[in-house]
Amino acid sequence: MAAMPTGVRTKPARWRGVVVPLLVLLACETGLRVRPMQSDAVAAPSAVLKALATALADGTLVVATAQTAWATLGGLLLGAGTGLLAGLALGLSRRAATSASLLIELLRPLPSVALIPVALLVFGFGYRLEVAVVGFAVFFPMLLLAMAAVRAVPARLMEVSAVLRLSMAARVGKIVLPAALPRLFVALRLCVGIALVVAVTTEIASNPQGLGYALLSAQQSLAPDTMLAVLLWIALIGWCANAGLQALERRWFGAMRVGGSLS
Repeated sequence: MAAMPTGVRTKPARWRGVVVPLLVLLACETGLRVRPMQSDAVAAPSAVLKALATALADGTLVVATAQTAWATLGGLLLGAGTGLLAGLALGLSRRAATSASLLIELLRPLPSVALIPVALLVFGFGYRLEVAVVGFAVFFPMLLLAMAAVRAVPARLMEVSAVLRLSMAARVGKIVLPAALPRLFVALRLCVGIALVVAVTTEIASNPQGLGYALLSAQQSLAPDTMLAVLLWIALIGWCANAGLQALERRWFGAMRVGGSLS
């Protein structure tokens, strides 16, 4: 049997990542069956899965998921979209970046949830409140990562655009965006995770809708199985969103990454 060449890395089996979570769930289920307990905070994994199936079947979790998804998507479009445009502009102009640096550094450290009282006074309850808070949360990560992506464009490409006397719009569309797109996609993945976290947090804190409010309602009703079921569902949504974006990233930019690593 031929030996495997040295220096060749084998891909780890994907199923190995499931082993530890399954062992933890099995240990929890076994422990709660051996020593049954009445608790307002703990439920057996089998009870959590049953509550999840019930919430999906009666449609309450589906409605809550749609509400959170719309708010998350709206906040992403608002915050990440404006952050991308601002990041491209500031990345292309050092003078503009220097002029805006003080304002960025003043606003960037503000926790997005600290703006909930202000947004509540301005917008009231509903989607506008949540979209505004989520948009603020993702604006600065996208802004900073877009600036970094633009500045990472090879200088020789910018020199070519200057030699060709391309307009600013043509330079951005034909040179900057294609070169920066892999980094911008990574920024989008980061913003999606942030947007989901902030949307659920806003719903828990002040907006009576969506998955965050469902989680809060289950906690106030002393239903730990439903509470943990909603929490599990939120985790699954976040995992699926990240896995889907990773798959798109490998499909669209895999060859570019391989080429970059070999050059």
